Amino acid sequence: MGELSKLPNIGKVLEGQLNDVVINTADDLMDIGSMEAWLKIKEIDESACINRLMALEGAIQNIRWHDLSDDEK
Repeated sequence: MGELSKLPNIGKVLEGQLNDVVINTADDLMDIGSMEAWLKIKEIDESACINRLMALEGAIQNIRWHDLSDDEK
C-alpha cells in the first residue's frame, strides 16, 4: 500500500482505483478534488457510489466520511 492508503477512508481497493486514474499522492487528490476524482473513478468503475465520493472528501479533510457535515453529505 502506498501514500494514499494512509489517509482516512482510503483502503487498498480505492487507492488502486485512484492510481488507475493517475492520482498517486495526497497532493494529487487535494489538487483535483473529491468530485473530479470520483468522476474519473466512475468512468472505470460504474459501481462507484456516493459513499465513495464522501470517502474521498473525508480523505481530503483528513476525517472519516461519517464526520462530514450534513451540508457536505
